[in-house]
Amino acid sequence: MTVRARTRGLILAAAMALAAPLGLVAVVSADTAMAPPAAAHGSVTDPPTRNYGCLDRWGDDHLNPEMATIDPMCWGAWNANPNAMWNWNGLYRENVGGNHEAAVPSGTLCSGGNTEGGRYDYMDTPGEWVAKGVPHNFTLTLTDGANHGADYLRIYVSKPSFDPTTERLGWDDLDLVKQTGSYPAQSPYVTNVDLSGYNGRAVLYTIWQASHLDQPYYLCSDINIGGGDLWPDDPQPEPTDPDPEPTDPDPEPTDPDPEPTDPGTGECTATVSVTNSWDGGYQAEVTVTAGGSGVSGWEVTVAGATITQAWNANASGNTLTNVDWNGSLSAGGSTTAGFLGSGSGSGLSATCSAA
Repeated sequence: MTVRARTRGLILAAAMALAAPLGLVAVVSADTAMAPPAAAHGSVTDPPTRNYGCLDRWGDDHLNPEMATIDPMCWGAWNANPNAMWNWNGLYRENVGGNHEAAVPSGTLCSGGNTEGGRYDYMDTPGEWVAKGVPHNFTLTLTDGANHGADYLRIYVSKPSFDPTTERLGWDDLDLVKQTGSYPAQSPYVTNVDLSGYNGRAVLYTIWQASHLDQPYYLCSDINIGGGDLWPDDPQPEPTDPDPEPTDPDPEPTDPDPEPTDPGTGECTATVSVTNSWDGGYQAEVTVTAGGSGVSGWEVTVAGATITQAWNANASGNTLTNVDWNGSLSAGGSTTAGFLGSGSGSGLSATCSAA
């Protein structure tokens, strides 16, 4: 079974079609007694939370015994309470008054303080949860099928000393890396996250304070910063040689005055693709690639787009320009930016010029 290669979009599609809960019922097989959520809310879907990730990978194959060896933390979660996955968008508390640390004790952060009668308690279990590989700068996406809006997203990352495979997450294990402003009631809510200085397996912890009432969501996503996806069966790296060959004690001297490299003001190209859509809007990604001589800045015009919000780029009209950290591209190098657009995302095209 090639679980890793499968892309399961049915649950996210169901969230986008909130008004049709039967879309979730169709996922449940006849031999399960699980009920769909009474009402859709939302969750971080990229990088996926623990329970959303399990549903995304196994929702239409949750009775497969191979889950126990391929994805054992999800296997444990399904057996502990399958409704934690079917209700992937309901991990919240009410009437917290912003006092999150009092409402959610350390050791119960991933279950929202044992919320919903303990439905999500297994989310606090330490272990080798599948961790999504992310670069040091990436975009977080929160999908809100009910379009509640957000007063803010508060985003933390676990400290380098914390080991999520052996420890339950506590408040003192976290560093606050970002708090956003408010979002209108139009999902998804996206924001750039900068984890410079952090590396390896970690937990990304997001508090989404919904706007329609005092209803905060508590969301754990397992990530691998600066690397690829981590699965429980991934081989460990080979140990380094304890007795490496000695280096040449008299290497050839390097040129003390090398010619400086020119960052270039050459040409660039751009492509645009729609990554998500809903009634009246869409989310898209733009990839910018430098030509043969590199660029020191870029400007992309997206024909057919009405851009309402952008990340990893500055937006003006239907034009995106680089931000400070992604403008200089070496020859053949590339970077990505994203945006939300209103209307239809069909027929978009992108052109790039060096700035």
